[in-house]
Amino acid sequence: MATEIGRPRNRGIDEAVLRATVELLGQVPYAELSVDAIAARAATSKPAIYRRWPSKAALVHEAVFPLDATTELVFTGTLLGDIAAMVRRTVVVFSTPAARAALPGLVGEMAANPALHTALLQRFSGILERGLGDYLAAAVQRGEVRAGVTAADLAESIAGITFLALLSRGVPDEAWIDRTATLITKGISA
Repeated sequence: MATEIGRPRNRGIDEAVLRATVELLGQVPYAELSVDAIAARAATSKPAIYRRWPSKAALVHEAVFPLDATTELVFTGTLLGDIAAMVRRTVVVFSTPAARAALPGLVGEMAANPALHTALLQRFSGILERGLGDYLAAAVQRGEVRAGVTAADLAESIAGITFLALLSRGVPDEAWIDRTATLITKGISA
C-alpha cells in the first residue's frame, strides 16, 4: 500500500474550485473563463488548482460533467425506454448553463489536442466498460441488440446527436427525445 507524502489533499478546495468553475461558466463563455478568476472565486490559488488539474480543460470537464451525474443507468424494462432515458439524461447534463458554455470550447480543444481528448474521455472509460458495456452485453444475450455494438458506439451516438441538437435547435423537447431514442434503438437492434 502506497503512503501519501506531504499534506493530505484538502477536499474543500476541490469542491470550492469545481463549484466556482460551474458558477463562472454560467456567466462567461469558456474562452473567457480564466484559472485566475476561478481561483479568486474559490478563495484559493492558481498553483493549488494546477496541483489538482493539469489544465483548464481538465478542470472544466470534471466540473461540468461530474461522474455521479452522468453514470447511473435507468432500467425501464424496454430497450426503447432505456435508450430514451439515456438520451433524456444526456439532454439534462448537456443543457445546463455551464455545459452549454463549456462544450464548444472543450470540443475545440479536444480536436486540436488528441492527448487531451484521450485524457478527458478516460474519465468515463470505466463507466462505459462496466455499466453500459454490461448493459449492452445483456441486451445482446436477450436478442435485443445486435452483436458488435460497443458502449463507446452508443455513448458517442447519444452524446453526438444531443450536442448537435443543442447547437442547432436549442434544448430538445420530449418529442425530439422520443424520435432520437427510436432512431438509435432501430440502429442498434438485432
